Amino acid sequence: MLDKMILGRYVPMNSLLHKMDPRAKLILVFFFVCIIFLADNWKAYTVVGVFTISLIILSKIPFGFLYNGLKPIFFLIIFTFLLQIFFNKEGAILYKFNWIEIHEEGLRQGIFISLRFTFLIMVTSLLTLTTTPISITDGMEELLNPLKRWKLPVHELALMMSISLRFIPTLMEETDKIMKAQTARGVDFSSGPIKNRIKAIVPLLVPLFVSSFKRAEELAIAMEARGYRGGEGRTKYRQLKWQAIDSLLLLALFVLTIILFYLRYWA
Repeated sequence: MLDKMILGRYVPMNSLLHKMDPRAKLILVFFFVCIIFLADNWKAYTVVGVFTISLIILSKIPFGFLYNGLKPIFFLIIFTFLLQIFFNKEGAILYKFNWIEIHEEGLRQGIFISLRFTFLIMVTSLLTLTTTPISITDGMEELLNPLKRWKLPVHELALMMSISLRFIPTLMEETDKIMKAQTARGVDFSSGPIKNRIKAIVPLLVPLFVSSFKRAEELAIAMEARGYRGGEGRTKYRQLKWQAIDSLLLLALFVLTIILFYLRYWA
């Protein structure tokens, strides 16, 4: 299951989303995360869903690949859905059995929150699936450039965030290998009481942390050996170029924002 994680992975393809300026994609994702909370009815979530599916089509990433990538977080989505169903007591009662009561508003909010979570994961995953870590670093640095006036280490922050994203799939792969090795030695992660499962995780965390620190040290040594001294005075081989597709997609995001405002406050 862990090797299906899509967050932090890059899939090289020849699509419009891959060709976009990383700055435009970062702005798009940031504002999408903000405006999705405006959706509070079926029409609004339908519009958000159409926008999300359109982005996936533009990226040429197979829907099956995204579906497999969502599998590791299905438990969290279902858990959130069940929390709303059983603990939200607003609205008319749809079903009642002993102490179990399912209310209309609980079901509605459970569906809406699950959809919101799914759309957020899909759109944020598209950022890393269609953008190389180097491009993400360059885009972040360009967007954060004004903060240099306050002596903020913009280049180092952008590089740190990019490396963090890049190492997510690596750590997931390492976790999977350690789990398989310990399962072969008789450790059971999937059955038994919760207390025993928690105890089984401890021997998993120790080698994972040791491996992570070792990778971080090797990366630091490699960067120093290649003469890395921070962002001051560095030039870039790849120059960012704003294109028409960048402006069009941000315009589409602006239109989406207006539609969501309308559906929330005036429809």
